[in-house]
Amino acid sequence: MVNSSRAGTTRVAIVDCRSTGRYLPGALLRHGIECVHVHSEHPDVHMPFEADGFVDDIRHDGDLAATAAALRKHGVGHVIPGTESGVELADRLSAELGTPGNGMSRPSARRNKHDMVLALRDAGLDHAATVVSSDVDEILAWAETTAGYPVVLKPVASSSTDNVAACATPEQVREAHGTIMASTDRHGMANTVVLAQEFLDGDEYYVNTVSRAGRHHTVEIWRYHKRRVPGGDFIYDYDEPLAPDDPVARRLERYAHRVLDALEIHNGAAHTEIMLTARGPVLVECGARTGGGQVPEIITGCFGVNQVDLLALSVADPDAFDRLPTTAYRLLKHPRFVALINPRDDGVVPSHEAMAPVRALPSYAHTVMAHPAGHPLPRTVDVATWPGYVYLISDDPARVRADYDALRRIEGDFLYANRSR
Repeated sequence: MVNSSRAGTTRVAIVDCRSTGRYLPGALLRHGIECVHVHSEHPDVHMPFEADGFVDDIRHDGDLAATAAALRKHGVGHVIPGTESGVELADRLSAELGTPGNGMSRPSARRNKHDMVLALRDAGLDHAATVVSSDVDEILAWAETTAGYPVVLKPVASSSTDNVAACATPEQVREAHGTIMASTDRHGMANTVVLAQEFLDGDEYYVNTVSRAGRHHTVEIWRYHKRRVPGGDFIYDYDEPLAPDDPVARRLERYAHRVLDALEIHNGAAHTEIMLTARGPVLVECGARTGGGQVPEIITGCFGVNQVDLLALSVADPDAFDRLPTTAYRLLKHPRFVALINPRDDGVVPSHEAMAPVRALPSYAHTVMAHPAGHPLPRTVDVATWPGYVYLISDDPARVRADYDALRRIEGDFLYANRSR
């Protein structure tokens, strides 16, 4: 166990400990650091919260000074967002407490995607042409005179591909704009404007990092693969990693670290999504928190490190963290992260017995389901409607590809069938 007193931190506050953030209390406790939980005013209620493992559970009601005072009583030395909804409050609490945090000259740029683009523009980084407006006619005029079709519409500060639509015609723009304006985002906030961006054509990647005092360390780089579903939309299909010495990985890493600087992400984890276009890397968006869908022990087995444990190390033992190379990972095995896709309109989460053919695949490693067995499932159209995900891992990439094909056949044949009918 590391002696955390060297860093002056014996307790850490986690804001909205959901998604991958749920692994943080255990990772920190292995260094002797206890955790206090803080609920933001607008958490992502689609993600479950587990209250175990915290010395206190504080609900922020909008009074920053009061919440900071409660954390001072606990001796909190760091504040970390557990998921996207906790990013802004974690930054504000860090600034109020004077604990290690991120730059506050434009903190909204770490959540608001329009402000994010402006920060990149001011830093001289390539970025997507963007406009934000509540007026659909303004967006249509921008599409016709500036961006051209297709254009991408999305809420300005949501997450998990919530209401993201690629629009090839004015009619599709009007429909997507109306849908977004009539809805709330994943954090329960009304959408008062719509973000529109040029369609970035290319291969999409993500770079997961952990930073301390402005020094960035890359934990993993993956490429997204997407597929078209009935209705014409694209959804995430599977992800595969890049070796750290791959020239594309090197290029993406340099750009991602410059994005972190532009967004003043000095301390903590980040998940940076990048499109590699014909003109070079262009940011899709950056989250100042851990990447979603992680199983730390699986990641460590494939890369030698994982983002959750390195985030805990950056807090508990800064000297050890600083000794890490900038590119902290190695490619030890060949994993494939497979998003489960329900092709049925009335499917259900498969039982343990129904999943047996999947577990029998030679490269099968791990499954995470979004709901318990028997829970009704809608047709998969986005991240929010994934039944779950599977990791396939092997020393042989051909084995992984063959098992992936077998998994998709199992899904199409029977995996989500409602056998109670």
